[in-house]
Amino acid sequence: MKLKTRIFFTFLSLIVVPIIITVIVIGFLSFISIKNTENFYHIDSHGFEIITNPVRYFSRLTDEAYEKLNQVAAIAPEKLMDISYLEEINEQLLKKDSFLLVEKNKFFVFGEENQLWNDQEINSFYNWKEYIILNNGLEKMVYVNHKVLSFIREIKFQYPNNEAGTIYIVTYLSDQIISMRKMLELFMYLMIVILVLSVAIITSNLYKSISIPISQIKEATQSIKEGNLDFVVQVKAVKEIEELADDFDELRERLKLQAEEKVKYDSESKELISNISHDLKTPITAVKGYVEGIIDGVADTPEKMEKYIKTIYNKSNEMDRLINELTFYSKIDTNRIPYTFTKLNVESYFNDCIDEVGLDLESKNIELAFFNYAPVKTQIIADAEQLKRVINNIVGNSIKYLDKPKGFINIRIRDDGDFILVEIEDNGKGIGENELPYIFDRFYRTDTSRNSAKGGSGIGLSIVKKIIEDHGGEIWATSKELTGTVMYFKLRKYQEVQMYE
Repeated sequence: MKLKTRIFFTFLSLIVVPIIITVIVIGFLSFISIKNTENFYHIDSHGFEIITNPVRYFSRLTDEAYEKLNQVAAIAPEKLMDISYLEEINEQLLKKDSFLLVEKNKFFVFGEENQLWNDQEINSFYNWKEYIILNNGLEKMVYVNHKVLSFIREIKFQYPNNEAGTIYIVTYLSDQIISMRKMLELFMYLMIVILVLSVAIITSNLYKSISIPISQIKEATQSIKEGNLDFVVQVKAVKEIEELADDFDELRERLKLQAEEKVKYDSESKELISNISHDLKTPITAVKGYVEGIIDGVADTPEKMEKYIKTIYNKSNEMDRLINELTFYSKIDTNRIPYTFTKLNVESYFNDCIDEVGLDLESKNIELAFFNYAPVKTQIIADAEQLKRVINNIVGNSIKYLDKPKGFINIRIRDDGDFILVEIEDNGKGIGENELPYIFDRFYRTDTSRNSAKGGSGIGLSIVKKIIEDHGGEIWATSKELTGTVMYFKLRKYQEVQMYE
Protein backbone atom coordinates (compact mmCIF):
# COMPACT_ATOMS: atom_id res chain seq x y z
CA MET A 1 0.00 0.00 0.00
CA LYS A 2 1.33 3.44 -0.92
CA LEU A 3 2.15 5.91 1.85
CA LYS A 4 -0.38 8.40 0.46
CA THR A 5 -3.12 5.76 0.59
CA ARG A 6 -2.00 4.64 4.04
CA ILE A 7 -2.20 8.20 5.39
CA PHE A 8 -5.64 8.64 3.79
CA PHE A 9 -7.01 5.50 5.43
CA THR A 10 -5.36 6.49 8.70
CA PHE A 11 -7.05 9.88 8.59
CA LEU A 12 -10.33 8.19 7.71
CA SER A 13 -9.88 5.78 10.61
CA LEU A 14 -9.27 8.66 13.00
CA ILE A 15 -12.71 9.98 12.11
CA VAL A 16 -14.77 6.87 11.41
CA VAL A 17 -13.44 4.41 14.00
CA PRO A 18 -14.14 6.56 17.09
CA ILE A 19 -17.61 7.39 15.76
CA ILE A 20 -18.42 3.73 15.10
CA ILE A 21 -17.12 2.64 18.52
CA THR A 22 -18.98 5.45 20.28
CA VAL A 23 -22.22 4.69 18.43
CA ILE A 24 -21.94 1.00 19.32
CA VAL A 25 -21.25 1.76 23.00
CA ILE A 26 -23.97 4.39 23.20
CA GLY A 27 -26.41 2.14 21.40
CA PHE A 28 -25.68 -0.78 23.73
CA LEU A 29 -25.96 1.28 26.94
CA SER A 30 -29.04 3.09 25.65
CA PHE A 31 -30.70 -0.19 24.74
CA ILE A 32 -30.16 -1.52 28.27
CA SER A 33 -31.44 1.71 29.87
CA ILE A 34 -34.49 1.86 27.62
CA LYS A 35 -35.42 -1.73 28.36
CA ASN A 36 -35.14 -1.10 32.09
CA THR A 37 -37.30 2.01 31.74
CA GLU A 38 -39.91 0.13 29.71
CA ASN A 39 -40.05 -2.54 32.39
CA PHE A 40 -40.40 0.13 35.07
CA TYR A 41 -43.28 1.99 33.39
CA HIS A 42 -44.79 -1.02 31.63
CA ILE A 43 -44.97 0.78 28.31
CA ASP A 44 -43.38 0.33 24.92
CA SER A 45 -40.88 3.09 24.04
CA HIS A 46 -40.94 2.48 20.28
CA GLY A 47 -37.20 2.14 20.03
CA PHE A 48 -35.18 5.21 21.06
CA GLU A 49 -38.20 7.46 21.51
CA ILE A 50 -37.37 7.97 25.20
CA ILE A 51 -34.19 9.74 24.05
CA THR A 52 -35.29 11.32 20.78
CA ASN A 53 -38.76 12.45 21.99
CA PRO A 54 -39.00 12.11 25.81
CA VAL A 55 -42.00 14.46 26.03
CA ARG A 56 -44.06 12.21 23.83
CA TYR A 57 -42.88 9.11 25.67
CA PHE A 58 -43.83 10.28 29.15
CA SER A 59 -46.99 12.05 28.04
CA ARG A 60 -48.22 8.77 26.63
CA LEU A 61 -48.31 7.38 30.19
CA THR A 62 -50.99 9.84 31.19
CA ASP A 63 -52.66 10.58 27.84
CA GLU A 64 -55.93 8.98 28.82
CA ALA A 65 -56.28 10.88 32.13
CA TYR A 66 -55.03 14.09 30.55
CA GLU A 67 -57.62 14.00 27.71
CA LYS A 68 -60.45 13.15 30.14
CA LEU A 69 -59.55 15.98 32.57
CA ASN A 70 -59.08 18.43 29.69
CA GLN A 71 -62.60 17.70 28.45
CA VAL A 72 -64.07 17.96 31.96
CA ALA A 73 -62.26 21.27 32.56
CA ALA A 74 -63.70 22.68 29.34
CA ILE A 75 -67.27 21.32 29.61
CA ALA A 76 -68.03 20.65 33.31
CA PRO A 77 -65.41 22.35 35.55
CA GLU A 78 -67.72 21.94 38.56
CA LYS A 79 -67.00 18.23 38.43
CA LEU A 80 -63.41 19.04 39.37
CA MET A 81 -64.71 20.12 42.79
CA ASP A 82 -65.90 16.53 43.38
CA ILE A 83 -63.22 14.94 45.58
CA SER A 84 -64.46 11.40 44.84
CA TYR A 85 -64.07 12.02 41.12
CA LEU A 86 -60.58 13.39 41.60
CA GLU A 87 -59.66 10.40 43.76
CA GLU A 88 -60.90 8.04 41.02
CA ILE A 89 -58.67 9.79 38.48
CA ASN A 90 -55.80 9.77 40.96
CA GLU A 91 -56.15 6.00 41.45
CA GLN A 92 -55.75 5.50 37.73
CA LEU A 93 -52.67 7.74 37.67
CA LEU A 94 -51.05 5.94 40.58
CA LYS A 95 -50.90 2.82 38.41
CA LYS A 96 -48.78 4.84 36.01
CA ASP A 97 -46.42 6.10 38.75
CA SER A 98 -48.20 9.44 38.57
CA PHE A 99 -50.54 11.43 40.77
CA LEU A 100 -52.92 14.39 40.62
CA LEU A 101 -52.62 17.87 42.11
CA VAL A 102 -55.42 20.47 41.86
CA GLU A 103 -54.74 24.09 42.55
CA LYS A 104 -57.28 26.82 43.34
CA ASN A 105 -56.20 30.42 43.76
CA LYS A 106 -52.57 29.26 44.26
CA PHE A 107 -53.54 26.79 46.97
CA PHE A 108 -53.72 23.05 46.60
CA VAL A 109 -57.19 21.75 47.16
CA PHE A 110 -56.35 18.19 46.23
CA GLY A 111 -53.11 16.26 46.52
CA GLU A 112 -51.65 13.03 47.88
CA GLU A 113 -49.07 14.08 50.42
CA ASN A 114 -48.30 10.47 51.30
CA GLN A 115 -47.56 9.43 47.76
CA LEU A 116 -44.59 10.58 45.77
CA TRP A 117 -44.02 14.01 47.26
CA ASN A 118 -44.00 15.00 50.91
CA ASP A 119 -45.48 18.19 52.41
CA GLN A 120 -42.26 20.13 52.05
CA GLU A 121 -41.90 19.24 48.41
CA ILE A 122 -45.54 20.24 47.67
CA ASN A 123 -45.12 23.54 49.48
CA SER A 124 -41.99 24.23 47.42
CA PHE A 125 -43.92 23.62 44.23
CA TYR A 126 -44.08 27.37 43.64
CA ASN A 127 -40.36 27.84 44.22
CA TRP A 128 -39.02 25.97 41.20
CA LYS A 129 -35.57 27.21 40.60
CA GLU A 130 -34.67 24.97 37.68
CA TYR A 131 -36.93 23.45 35.08
CA ILE A 132 -37.15 22.67 31.40
CA ILE A 133 -40.16 23.97 29.48
CA LEU A 134 -41.29 21.73 26.68
CA ASN A 135 -44.11 21.98 24.17
CA ASN A 136 -44.83 25.71 24.58
CA GLY A 137 -45.03 25.50 28.35
CA LEU A 138 -47.78 22.90 28.42
CA GLU A 139 -45.50 20.19 29.68
CA LYS A 140 -42.61 20.59 32.09
CA MET A 141 -39.78 18.45 33.41
CA VAL A 142 -38.81 19.76 36.82
CA TYR A 143 -36.25 19.13 39.54
CA VAL A 144 -38.07 19.57 42.82
CA ASN A 145 -35.52 20.69 45.45
CA HIS A 146 -32.93 19.59 42.90
CA LYS A 147 -33.47 15.99 44.02
CA VAL A 148 -36.56 14.52 42.43
CA LEU A 149 -36.94 14.69 38.66
CA SER A 150 -40.59 14.80 37.62
CA PHE A 151 -42.59 15.21 34.46
CA ILE A 152 -45.55 17.58 34.90
CA ARG A 153 -48.52 18.23 32.66
CA GLU A 154 -50.85 21.07 33.53
CA ILE A 155 -54.41 22.06 32.56
CA LYS A 156 -55.65 25.56 33.35
CA PHE A 157 -59.37 26.14 33.84
CA GLN A 158 -61.91 28.28 35.68
CA TYR A 159 -64.26 27.16 38.42
CA PRO A 160 -67.98 28.00 38.06
CA ASN A 161 -67.40 31.02 40.35
CA ASN A 162 -64.68 32.22 37.94
CA GLU A 163 -61.84 31.37 40.28
CA ALA A 164 -58.65 30.30 38.54
CA GLY A 165 -57.73 26.65 38.79
CA THR A 166 -54.91 24.42 37.57
CA ILE A 167 -54.71 20.68 37.34
CA TYR A 168 -51.21 19.11 37.56
CA ILE A 169 -50.55 15.56 36.45
CA VAL A 170 -47.20 14.71 37.98
CA THR A 171 -45.23 11.68 36.76
CA TYR A 172 -42.40 10.48 38.92
CA LEU A 173 -39.29 9.81 36.84
CA SER A 174 -37.24 6.87 38.08
CA ASP A 175 -33.51 6.80 38.58
CA GLN A 176 -33.32 5.19 35.15
CA ILE A 177 -34.33 8.49 33.55
CA ILE A 178 -31.90 10.43 35.66
CA SER A 179 -29.20 7.97 34.68
CA MET A 180 -29.98 8.46 31.01
CA ARG A 181 -29.62 12.21 31.39
CA LYS A 182 -26.30 11.73 33.10
CA MET A 183 -25.39 9.14 30.52
CA LEU A 184 -25.44 11.84 27.83
CA GLU A 185 -22.65 13.61 29.65
CA LEU A 186 -20.86 10.31 30.10
CA PHE A 187 -21.18 9.61 26.40
CA MET A 188 -19.58 12.94 25.59
CA TYR A 189 -16.57 12.15 27.79
CA LEU A 190 -16.56 8.61 26.48
CA MET A 191 -16.37 9.84 22.89
CA ILE A 192 -13.42 12.07 23.80
CA VAL A 193 -11.64 9.16 25.49
CA ILE A 194 -12.34 6.85 22.54
CA LEU A 195 -11.16 9.50 20.11
CA VAL A 196 -7.93 10.04 22.04
CA LEU A 197 -7.29 6.28 22.33
CA SER A 198 -8.08 5.72 18.66
CA VAL A 199 -5.76 8.52 17.60
CA ALA A 200 -3.03 7.17 19.88
CA ILE A 201 -3.38 3.58 18.62
CA ILE A 202 -3.64 4.50 14.93
CA THR A 203 -0.82 7.05 15.15
CA SER A 204 1.33 4.51 16.97
CA ASN A 205 0.61 1.93 14.28
CA LEU A 206 1.45 4.43 11.53
CA TYR A 207 4.63 5.41 13.34
CA LYS A 208 5.70 1.77 13.71
CA SER A 209 4.92 1.03 10.05
CA ILE A 210 7.39 3.77 9.09
CA SER A 211 9.95 3.78 11.92
CA ILE A 212 10.55 0.01 12.07
CA PRO A 213 11.37 -0.35 8.33
CA ILE A 214 13.59 2.75 8.52
CA SER A 215 15.38 1.20 11.50
CA GLN A 216 15.89 -2.00 9.50
CA ILE A 217 17.35 -0.02 6.60
CA LYS A 218 19.53 1.90 9.05
CA GLU A 219 20.85 -1.37 10.52
CA ALA A 220 21.54 -2.60 6.99
CA THR A 221 23.44 0.62 6.27
CA GLN A 222 25.52 0.09 9.40
CA SER A 223 26.28 -3.50 8.32
CA ILE A 224 27.47 -2.28 4.91
CA LYS A 225 29.53 0.40 6.63
CA GLU A 226 31.21 -2.35 8.66
CA GLY A 227 31.89 -4.34 5.49
CA ASN A 228 29.22 -7.01 5.97
CA LEU A 229 27.37 -7.63 2.69
CA ASP A 230 26.12 -11.16 3.36
CA PHE A 231 22.51 -10.36 4.27
CA VAL A 232 19.21 -9.58 2.59
CA VAL A 233 17.14 -6.45 3.22
CA GLN A 234 13.52 -7.59 3.61
CA VAL A 235 11.06 -4.93 4.75
CA LYS A 236 7.28 -5.13 5.06
CA ALA A 237 5.90 -1.60 4.95
CA VAL A 238 4.14 0.90 2.72
CA LYS A 239 4.94 0.60 -0.97
CA GLU A 240 7.35 3.56 -1.12
CA ILE A 241 9.46 2.23 1.77
CA GLU A 242 9.41 -1.31 0.33
CA GLU A 243 10.62 0.09 -3.01
CA LEU A 244 13.35 2.01 -1.16
CA ALA A 245 14.35 -1.19 0.67
CA ASP A 246 14.40 -3.12 -2.63
CA ASP A 247 16.61 -0.47 -4.23
CA PHE A 248 18.85 -0.53 -1.18
CA ASP A 249 19.10 -4.33 -1.34
CA GLU A 250 19.95 -4.10 -5.04
CA LEU A 251 22.68 -1.61 -4.15
CA ARG A 252 23.97 -4.02 -1.48
CA GLU A 253 23.96 -6.86 -4.03
CA ARG A 254 25.92 -4.77 -6.52
CA LEU A 255 28.42 -3.77 -3.86
CA LYS A 256 28.79 -7.43 -2.92
CA LEU A 257 29.37 -8.40 -6.55
CA GLN A 258 31.90 -5.60 -6.95
CA ALA A 259 33.68 -6.71 -3.79
CA GLU A 260 33.73 -10.32 -4.98
CA GLU A 261 34.94 -9.24 -8.42
CA LYS A 262 37.68 -7.15 -6.80
CA VAL A 263 38.78 -10.11 -4.68
CA LYS A 264 38.72 -12.28 -7.78
CA TYR A 265 40.58 -9.66 -9.81
CA ASP A 266 43.23 -9.27 -7.12
CA SER A 267 43.61 -13.04 -6.94
CA GLU A 268 43.85 -13.31 -10.73
CA SER A 269 46.35 -10.46 -10.87
CA LYS A 270 48.52 -12.14 -8.25
CA GLU A 271 48.24 -15.43 -10.13
CA LEU A 272 49.12 -13.72 -13.41
CA ILE A 273 52.17 -12.06 -11.89
CA SER A 274 53.18 -15.39 -10.36
CA ASN A 275 52.72 -17.21 -13.68
CA ILE A 276 54.50 -14.57 -15.73
CA SER A 277 57.32 -14.41 -13.18
CA HIS A 278 57.68 -18.17 -13.26
CA ASP A 279 57.50 -18.33 -17.04
CA LEU A 280 60.00 -15.48 -17.47
CA LYS A 281 62.39 -16.99 -15.00
CA THR A 282 63.04 -20.08 -17.19
CA PRO A 283 64.05 -18.25 -20.42
CA ILE A 284 65.95 -15.59 -18.47
CA THR A 285 67.92 -18.30 -16.68
CA ALA A 286 68.61 -19.99 -20.02
CA VAL A 287 69.69 -16.71 -21.67
CA LYS A 288 71.92 -15.93 -18.69
CA GLY A 289 73.47 -19.40 -18.84
CA TYR A 290 74.22 -19.23 -22.58
CA VAL A 291 75.60 -15.70 -22.31
CA GLU A 292 77.91 -16.82 -19.50
CA GLY A 293 78.94 -19.76 -21.67
CA ILE A 294 79.90 -17.38 -24.47
CA ILE A 295 81.78 -15.10 -22.04
CA ASP A 296 83.62 -18.05 -20.48
CA GLY A 297 84.60 -19.31 -23.92
CA VAL A 298 82.51 -22.49 -23.76
CA ALA A 299 81.22 -21.76 -27.30
CA ASP A 300 84.64 -22.20 -28.78
CA THR A 301 83.53 -23.32 -32.22
CA PRO A 302 81.37 -21.52 -34.82
CA GLU A 303 78.76 -24.30 -34.55
CA LYS A 304 78.44 -23.90 -30.75
CA MET A 305 78.38 -20.14 -31.05
CA GLU A 306 75.56 -20.33 -33.62
CA LYS A 307 73.63 -22.74 -31.38
CA TYR A 308 74.06 -20.48 -28.33
CA ILE A 309 73.01 -17.37 -30.21
CA LYS A 310 69.96 -19.10 -31.74
CA THR A 311 68.90 -20.35 -28.31
CA ILE A 312 69.29 -16.87 -26.84
CA TYR A 313 67.20 -15.49 -29.73
CA ASN A 314 64.43 -18.08 -29.20
CA LYS A 315 64.32 -17.48 -25.45
CA SER A 316 64.17 -13.73 -26.07
CA ASN A 317 61.24 -14.26 -28.42
CA GLU A 318 59.55 -16.37 -25.75
CA MET A 319 59.98 -13.57 -23.19
CA ASP A 320 58.71 -11.04 -25.72
CA ARG A 321 55.62 -13.17 -26.30
CA LEU A 322 54.93 -13.38 -22.57
CA ILE A 323 55.32 -9.61 -22.16
CA ASN A 324 53.00 -8.98 -25.12
CA GLU A 325 50.46 -11.36 -23.59
CA LEU A 326 50.61 -9.48 -20.30
CA THR A 327 50.18 -6.14 -22.10
CA PHE A 328 47.24 -7.49 -24.07
CA TYR A 329 45.67 -8.86 -20.87
CA SER A 330 45.70 -5.37 -19.33
CA LYS A 331 43.87 -4.07 -22.41
CA ILE A 332 41.26 -6.81 -22.11
CA ASP A 333 40.72 -5.98 -18.46
CA THR A 334 39.99 -2.34 -19.29
CA ASN A 335 38.10 -3.07 -22.54
CA ARG A 336 40.65 -1.11 -24.56
CA ILE A 337 41.61 -3.67 -27.21
CA PRO A 338 42.43 -1.74 -30.41
CA TYR A 339 40.48 -3.14 -33.38
CA THR A 340 40.82 -2.20 -37.01
CA PHE A 341 38.13 -4.07 -38.90
CA THR A 342 38.61 -4.58 -42.61
CA LYS A 343 37.41 -6.89 -45.38
CA LEU A 344 39.57 -10.00 -45.58
CA ASN A 345 39.49 -12.70 -48.22
CA VAL A 346 39.31 -16.00 -46.34
CA GLU A 347 41.43 -18.00 -48.80
CA SER A 348 44.37 -15.57 -49.07
CA TYR A 349 44.35 -14.51 -45.40
CA PHE A 350 44.45 -18.04 -43.96
CA ASN A 351 47.05 -19.14 -46.54
CA ASP A 352 49.35 -16.36 -45.30
CA CYS A 353 48.74 -17.41 -41.70
CA ILE A 354 49.47 -21.06 -42.51
CA ASP A 355 52.74 -20.14 -44.27
CA GLU A 356 53.87 -18.12 -41.25
CA VAL A 357 52.92 -20.77 -38.69
CA GLY A 358 54.18 -23.66 -40.81
CA LEU A 359 57.84 -22.54 -40.68
CA ASP A 360 57.94 -23.04 -36.92
CA LEU A 361 56.07 -26.38 -37.03
CA GLU A 362 58.46 -28.00 -39.50
CA SER A 363 61.36 -27.68 -37.06
CA LYS A 364 59.25 -29.40 -34.37
CA ASN A 365 58.26 -32.35 -36.55
CA ILE A 366 54.59 -31.30 -36.60
CA GLU A 367 52.61 -31.63 -39.81
CA LEU A 368 50.26 -28.74 -40.66
CA ALA A 369 47.42 -29.16 -43.15
CA PHE A 370 44.93 -26.51 -44.37
CA PHE A 371 41.57 -27.23 -46.03
CA ASN A 372 39.24 -24.49 -47.27
CA TYR A 373 35.73 -25.70 -48.07
CA ALA A 374 34.26 -22.19 -48.31
CA PRO A 375 33.74 -20.46 -51.68
CA VAL A 376 36.93 -18.89 -53.01
CA LYS A 377 35.63 -15.31 -52.93
CA THR A 378 34.28 -15.55 -49.37
CA GLN A 379 35.12 -12.46 -47.34
CA ILE A 380 34.90 -11.68 -43.64
CA ILE A 381 35.00 -8.49 -41.60
CA ALA A 382 37.81 -8.85 -39.05
CA ASP A 383 40.90 -7.32 -37.52
CA ALA A 384 43.79 -9.09 -39.28
CA GLU A 385 46.25 -8.65 -36.42
CA GLN A 386 43.89 -9.79 -33.65
CA LEU A 387 42.58 -12.72 -35.70
CA LYS A 388 46.21 -13.82 -36.27
CA ARG A 389 46.64 -13.67 -32.48
CA VAL A 390 43.68 -16.06 -32.15
CA ILE A 391 45.20 -18.57 -34.60
CA ASN A 392 48.67 -18.32 -33.04
CA ASN A 393 47.31 -18.79 -29.50
CA ILE A 394 45.26 -21.85 -30.45
CA VAL A 395 48.09 -23.40 -32.50
CA GLY A 396 50.61 -22.54 -29.78
CA ASN A 397 48.39 -24.21 -27.19
CA SER A 398 48.19 -27.32 -29.39
CA ILE A 399 51.98 -27.41 -29.79
CA LYS A 400 52.49 -27.35 -26.00
CA TYR A 401 50.49 -30.49 -25.41
CA LEU A 402 51.38 -32.59 -28.44
CA ASP A 403 52.77 -35.79 -26.90
CA LYS A 404 52.95 -38.01 -29.98
CA PRO A 405 56.19 -38.78 -31.87
CA LYS A 406 54.55 -37.41 -34.99
CA GLY A 407 52.14 -34.56 -34.39
CA PHE A 408 49.66 -32.95 -36.74
CA ILE A 409 47.47 -29.86 -36.77
CA ASN A 410 44.65 -29.60 -39.29
CA ILE A 411 42.94 -26.29 -40.04
CA ARG A 412 39.61 -26.49 -41.88
CA ILE A 413 37.27 -23.72 -43.00
CA ARG A 414 33.64 -24.46 -43.77
CA ASP A 415 30.72 -22.41 -45.02
CA ASP A 416 28.04 -21.92 -42.33
CA GLY A 417 25.35 -19.64 -43.75
CA ASP A 418 26.09 -16.07 -42.65
CA PHE A 419 29.28 -17.29 -40.95
CA ILE A 420 32.40 -19.27 -41.72
CA LEU A 421 33.31 -22.06 -39.30
CA VAL A 422 37.03 -22.49 -38.52
CA GLU A 423 38.19 -25.86 -37.10
CA ILE A 424 41.70 -26.34 -35.63
CA GLU A 425 42.34 -29.98 -34.80
CA ASP A 426 45.38 -31.58 -33.10
CA ASN A 427 46.36 -35.04 -31.89
CA GLY A 428 47.65 -33.98 -28.48
CA LYS A 429 46.87 -35.20 -24.95
CA GLY A 430 43.26 -34.04 -25.12
CA ILE A 431 41.18 -32.47 -22.34
CA GLY A 432 39.04 -34.25 -19.76
CA GLU A 433 35.26 -33.96 -20.15
CA ASN A 434 34.86 -32.38 -16.72
CA GLU A 435 37.51 -29.74 -17.52
CA LEU A 436 36.33 -28.83 -21.02
CA PRO A 437 33.69 -26.20 -19.95
CA TYR A 438 36.34 -24.15 -18.11
CA ILE A 439 39.22 -23.96 -20.60
CA PHE A 440 38.23 -20.45 -21.74
CA ASP A 441 38.14 -19.10 -18.17
CA ARG A 442 40.90 -16.74 -17.21
CA PHE A 443 43.89 -18.49 -15.54
CA TYR A 444 42.27 -21.92 -15.76
CA ARG A 445 44.79 -24.74 -16.15
CA THR A 446 43.84 -28.33 -16.82
CA ASP A 447 47.08 -29.52 -15.25
CA THR A 448 48.90 -26.96 -13.15
CA SER A 449 52.15 -28.87 -12.88
CA ARG A 450 52.17 -29.69 -16.62
CA ASN A 451 51.42 -26.07 -17.52
CA SER A 452 54.16 -24.84 -15.27
CA ALA A 453 56.58 -27.11 -17.05
CA LYS A 454 55.34 -26.11 -20.49
CA GLY A 455 55.09 -22.42 -19.66
CA GLY A 456 52.23 -20.04 -20.31
CA SER A 457 50.30 -17.48 -18.34
CA GLY A 458 46.96 -19.30 -18.38
CA ILE A 459 45.15 -16.47 -20.21
CA GLY A 460 45.76 -17.49 -23.83
CA LEU A 461 42.35 -19.08 -24.48
CA SER A 462 40.51 -16.37 -22.52
CA ILE A 463 42.11 -13.82 -24.85
CA VAL A 464 40.98 -15.90 -27.84
CA LYS A 465 37.40 -16.01 -26.56
CA LYS A 466 37.34 -12.23 -25.96
CA ILE A 467 38.58 -11.44 -29.49
CA ILE A 468 36.13 -13.84 -31.19
CA GLU A 469 33.18 -12.48 -29.20
CA ASP A 470 34.20 -8.91 -30.04
CA HIS A 471 34.04 -9.98 -33.69
CA GLY A 472 30.40 -11.08 -33.16
CA GLY A 473 31.27 -14.78 -33.27
CA GLU A 474 31.42 -17.67 -30.83
CA ILE A 475 33.99 -20.28 -29.83
CA TRP A 476 33.85 -23.77 -28.32
CA ALA A 477 35.83 -27.00 -28.21
CA THR A 478 35.46 -30.76 -28.29
CA SER A 479 38.11 -33.14 -27.02
CA LYS A 480 38.90 -36.73 -26.23
CA GLU A 481 41.67 -37.64 -23.84
CA LEU A 482 44.76 -39.28 -25.41
CA THR A 483 43.27 -38.59 -28.87
CA GLY A 484 43.22 -34.85 -29.39
CA THR A 485 41.24 -31.61 -29.33
CA VAL A 486 39.24 -29.63 -31.90
CA MET A 487 38.73 -25.87 -31.46
CA TYR A 488 35.80 -24.30 -33.32
CA PHE A 489 35.04 -20.64 -33.84
CA LYS A 490 32.69 -18.73 -36.12
CA LEU A 491 33.27 -15.44 -37.95
CA ARG A 492 30.61 -13.39 -39.68
CA LYS A 493 30.81 -13.10 -43.47
CA TYR A 494 30.93 -9.80 -45.27
CA GLN A 495 27.58 -9.30 -47.02
CA GLU A 496 27.75 -6.88 -49.93
CA VAL A 497 24.58 -4.81 -50.20
CA GLN A 498 23.47 -4.19 -53.78
CA MET A 499 21.34 -1.16 -54.57
CA TYR A 500 18.73 -1.36 -57.29
CA GLU A 501 16.98 1.58 -58.87
